[in-house]
Amino acid sequence: MATDSKQYPRKPKSTESGVSRERSAGVIVHTNDDPPAFLLLDYGRYWDYPKGHLEAGEDDLTAARRELFEETGIEAIELDPDWSREIRYFFRKKNKLINKTVRFFLGKVESREVRISHEHSGYGWLGLNEALDKVGHGNAKALLRDAAEHLNLLASDPASDAK
Repeated sequence: MATDSKQYPRKPKSTESGVSRERSAGVIVHTNDDPPAFLLLDYGRYWDYPKGHLEAGEDDLTAARRELFEETGIEAIELDPDWSREIRYFFRKKNKLINKTVRFFLGKVESREVRISHEHSGYGWLGLNEALDKVGHGNAKALLRDAAEHLNLLASDPASDAK
């Protein structure tokens, strides 16, 4: 799977030592519609993409597929081999500064059927502008814009239709 070195970092507000590192993986899910709808999950305090921590021995792609299934029930997804992005951000958990890295993949589904996990209070299939309004964090908005740009380029590329 091809990757892009484009990253969307957010700097910590503290320079304190003892920063812990976490790694997660997720999927930006879209429909095959024209225009596509994007899946966002309601985490209670914010809306975001399906994602979660890597388990021992997992690579990013395996973790992303597992988390997508656990959080949404989606198994049938066509991942785009030409799109993968990584974001980094900092947050505090129990007074500890966490440096988190998340690898996202872009995937297309035929069905809008979703079975959300207990971790979420809802979900939505949203058009691009509504999804950009709903998604809470700036780096998540940048990811969605990048994915949308990639999809638009694919849609206008006659070579992609010939495949």
